[in-house]
Amino acid sequence: MKKILLPILLLSLLPVFGQSSVESDSEKIAAIYDMALTNGKSYDWLDYLSNGIGGRLSGSYSAQRAVDYTKKELDSLGLDKVWLQEVMVPKWTRGAREYAYIETIPGSSTPINICALGGSVATPEGGTKAEVIEVHGLDELEKFGEEKIKGKIVFFNRPMDATNIHTFKAYGGAVDQRGNGAAEASKYGAVGVLVRSMNLRIDEYPHAGGMYYGDIPEDRKIPAAAISTKDAEYLSSVLKLQKDLKVYFKMNCETHPDAKSYNVIGEITGSQYPDEYIVVGGHLDSWDLGDGSHDDGAGCVQSMEVLRLFKEMGYKPKRSIRVVLFMNEENGLRGGLKYAEVAKEKSEDHIFALESDSGGFTPRGFTFHADATQLKKLQSWASLFTPYYLHIFQQGEGGADIGPLEGDGTVLAGLQPDSQRYFDYHHAATDTFDKINKRELELGGASMAALIYLVDKYGL
Repeated sequence: MKKILLPILLLSLLPVFGQSSVESDSEKIAAIYDMALTNGKSYDWLDYLSNGIGGRLSGSYSAQRAVDYTKKELDSLGLDKVWLQEVMVPKWTRGAREYAYIETIPGSSTPINICALGGSVATPEGGTKAEVIEVHGLDELEKFGEEKIKGKIVFFNRPMDATNIHTFKAYGGAVDQRGNGAAEASKYGAVGVLVRSMNLRIDEYPHAGGMYYGDIPEDRKIPAAAISTKDAEYLSSVLKLQKDLKVYFKMNCETHPDAKSYNVIGEITGSQYPDEYIVVGGHLDSWDLGDGSHDDGAGCVQSMEVLRLFKEMGYKPKRSIRVVLFMNEENGLRGGLKYAEVAKEKSEDHIFALESDSGGFTPRGFTFHADATQLKKLQSWASLFTPYYLHIFQQGEGGADIGPLEGDGTVLAGLQPDSQRYFDYHHAATDTFDKINKRELELGGASMAALIYLVDKYGL
C-alpha cells in the first residue's frame, strides 16, 4: 500500500512545486500589489514628512528632522541593518520673502511673483532696479553683447516645449537658462537675471531650483530669481510696448558654510549572495516653498515601502537589498556622490539601482540604463506588469542620485509615473500633500517592489 501511495502523493504535489516560474511570479507580484493597496504605509509616512515636517532644504533643521524620522521608521521594520551615512552638504537660506514689481513710469508699478533661485546671492540691501532685456536662450547673450546688456536685468523667457509629450525632455530643453543664466549674463555686465519658471502651466507660482556660478569671482555674482509663467507672459507683452520699463526686485538669501547631514540607509541582507547589492531610493531633501510631497517625499516613502512589503510578506531575498534616502539632490548631489564613494571604497558590487524621483503619480513603467543583454532580460518581464497598466520598459535614464554608481555593469533604473502634471508642482509652493493621490502613490511603491523582486530572483 505504501508503494502505491507514494507516487500518488508526489503527483498531487506537482501543481504546487512544478508550476511554471511565470505563474509563480505572477502570483507573487499580485500579492505585492494587494498588500500595498490594502495595507500600505507609504501614504501615512508621506503625510508626516509633508505636514509634520515640511520643506527640507539641505542643512536645515527640517532636513535633520526628516533624517531622524525616517531612520526611526526604518528601525521599526525589523531590517537587518539601519544606519546613517554622514555627508557634508551645502547650506543656503532664502531669508525674508522676495518682492518685485514692474515699473512703467516712475510711481506706477505692478507687483510680480518671483522667488530666489537656490544658491543665488542676495540683491543689494536696497534691492536691484534696472531696465530689462528679454532673451530666449543663452546663445542670444552673445548676439546682444555687453553694449546692450551691461547694467540691465536679463530676462530669460524660453518656455518648456508644450508639444513634447515627454515632459522631462521639455524640462531638459529649457532648464539650462535657470542653471547657468546668471553666470553667463554676468560676463556681459548684467546686474541680475529673471528666469521663466520651469512650468508648462500658466499660473502665478514661481518655481525654485538650483543655479550655479561656476568659477566666476565673488564680486561678479549677480542675483537670480524665477518669475512665474503668468508674470513672464505679462512682462514680455509689456516689453513689446515699452522697452525702457524697469523691474525692481529684492532678495535676502544667503549661503552659509557646509553643514553636516546624512543619507539614511536600511538593508535586508541577502540569503545567498549577501555581497551583491540592489538599491532602491529617493532624495530626502526638498525645496522650501512647498513641502516636497512629489519631489521627492513620494520617492522616499515608496522606496521604504519596498523593504516593508518584503518583510511583511516574509520574502527572504537572495541578494542584499538597500533602501537609500539620499540627502542633497536638489542643490549639490552630495548624498549620491557620498554613497557611491563609500561603495567604491568598500568594493561593493551593486548590480541594480532603482530611483523614484518623478513624482507620486500613476506608474507607467521603467527606464533602464543598461547594456543590450541586460535590457533584453528586463524587457522579458514586461508582460508580468501588463495587468497593472505598466507599458514603459525601455532604454533611458536612472536618476540623479544613483547616477554616480554607473559602471562595472550596474544597471540604473528609474520609475516612470505619468508626468503630465508633474511640472505644475515641481519646486513650487504647490508641491504639497493635498496633491498626492493615495492609490497612485501605493501603485508606484508596489511596482518598484515587483521589479526589485524579479531582479533579486533572477539576477542580471
